[in-house]
Amino acid sequence: MPDTRNNRWLLPDGVQETLPPDALAVELLRRRILRIYHSWGYDLVMPAMIEYMDSLLTGTAHSLDTKTFALVDQQTGKQMGVRSDMTPQVARIDAHLLADDQRGHRVTRLCYCGHLLHARGEGITSSRTPLQIGAEIFGNDTIAADVEVVSLMIETLHSASLQTISIDLGHVGIFRSLVRNTRLDSDQENNLFDMLQRKSMPDLEQYLQQLPLDEQLGSQIYQLALLNGDSSIIDDARGFYADSGDELLQSLDHMQAVVEAVQAKYPDTLIHCDLSELRGYSYHTGLVFAAFLPGQGKEIARGGRYDDVGSVFGNARAATGFSADLLNLYQLSSTSGQQAVGILAPNSDDPELEKLIRALRAENQRVVVDLTDGALEPADQHCDRILENQSGAWVVREV
Repeated sequence: MPDTRNNRWLLPDGVQETLPPDALAVELLRRRILRIYHSWGYDLVMPAMIEYMDSLLTGTAHSLDTKTFALVDQQTGKQMGVRSDMTPQVARIDAHLLADDQRGHRVTRLCYCGHLLHARGEGITSSRTPLQIGAEIFGNDTIAADVEVVSLMIETLHSASLQTISIDLGHVGIFRSLVRNTRLDSDQENNLFDMLQRKSMPDLEQYLQQLPLDEQLGSQIYQLALLNGDSSIIDDARGFYADSGDELLQSLDHMQAVVEAVQAKYPDTLIHCDLSELRGYSYHTGLVFAAFLPGQGKEIARGGRYDDVGSVFGNARAATGFSADLLNLYQLSSTSGQQAVGILAPNSDDPELEKLIRALRAENQRVVVDLTDGALEPADQHCDRILENQSGAWVVREV
């Protein structure tokens, strides 16, 4: 029989734990970001880790089916799930718990931070236990709200010492406007969506020829994959889609307004416009965006507009927001956790020493009582100072 004792310490693939000194550094980063959210007027919520599946996978969360761990509630026999995304939970909180007659037209800003659990990771090295942090605005469908959440996402990344970032920005309303009045079924629409996301031009061209679309509409859909670059592509798109209806042109206007406002606030942030940017197409209703670092193809934060998500909870509300994996932001940041240093105090019942230790800890000083009674050096206990008695008085001395 094989010896499995050494395997008891192994964690499942994609599951990680954070140890000293990184755990403290991540916690300090969490506090710093949440302070920023608070200063912008966002209220912190802490959704439940588990919910009944019929609530957890409602509305925007249908795309989370394959990511969500399911279990049976031993008390009720109902199926429950461990959250794989907090955004739908926050939407439920806004729609159900915070909605009343006085809040009918009120703008609600909520933020959150908590662990998720994914039944499967996205990619080989992706974590299945991300620490999601994010913010949402409910009850406002204006361009200003979209500008605010994009700006707050940038501030979040800057607070993690990620300064050189780029933003990919698109609008799902453009693609929806083109396919809305066609005879395409859901499978055909999803295939087009996939090819546009991958920018697989040969496959897209061949597939469009097989669909029941006229030549002009096929060309317009094909062009989506080519219209990406700086904000000048929005003007190019206006010319190309001039006869495609007011809704599509309004989506382009919305994109341009957001780009101009964000660029004015953050001139050093590169903004890349992409009309085939359709992340979260299944539930987003308007602007979509994602943040990237130079040389990396994987997004580090993402968000968008998902209006009326609360309708399934009885209160349809405009909504826009973003989220990121805090652990990933920390790992990408230029800062690294440093082992905390403190003051080593002797193991003594002297009341004056106890009084001084309390005072130091009240000043947020780290004081470690030496339970080894001198067997270990201060440095071995991560201390760079000691408390010692000098002429009957306890003082702090560097070592």
